[in-house]
Amino acid sequence: MTRDKDNACASIMSNEAADVKKFMSEGAFCACGNLRKAVRAVTQFYDEALRPVGLRASQLALLAASKGLGTPTMSELAKVMVMDPTTLTRNLRPLEKQDLIRIRPGKDRREREVTVTRGGVDLLAKAYPVWRKAQAHVTDGLGKERMSQLLADLSAVVEATQGR
Repeated sequence: MTRDKDNACASIMSNEAADVKKFMSEGAFCACGNLRKAVRAVTQFYDEALRPVGLRASQLALLAASKGLGTPTMSELAKVMVMDPTTLTRNLRPLEKQDLIRIRPGKDRREREVTVTRGGVDLLAKAYPVWRKAQAHVTDGLGKERMSQLLADLSAVVEATQGR
């Protein structure tokens, strides 16, 4: 019985090793891993560029989306940003503490609305030229056509993964 058990374990381990080897060779083509690596690089670049205005790239995106949507509900903002509500709440908290946004109950008491404050609007205006310079750097590095294609491809990735 022990020999059968040992053979079964050896078989499982060799299958696992083969699966790991296969993953390692195919992993270079993993959409998730490659997108995450690109997102980290791009985020680090924009965070560094935005440091003088005191915003991170993720905060700028939330402020701009909130302002662009008017007075969105948390659900609307989460959907546009492709974020779960808990992550959105956690990411809005520092903006609220800095008085850049206000979160108040909505028409429906179960919903909360996000409003960009005067300070948030002023900071967006200050951040815009800094963001434009960073954006121009990335666009120049890729070229306008490649940048347009990248943005179209990223939209398609969101569509493909959200439509499951």
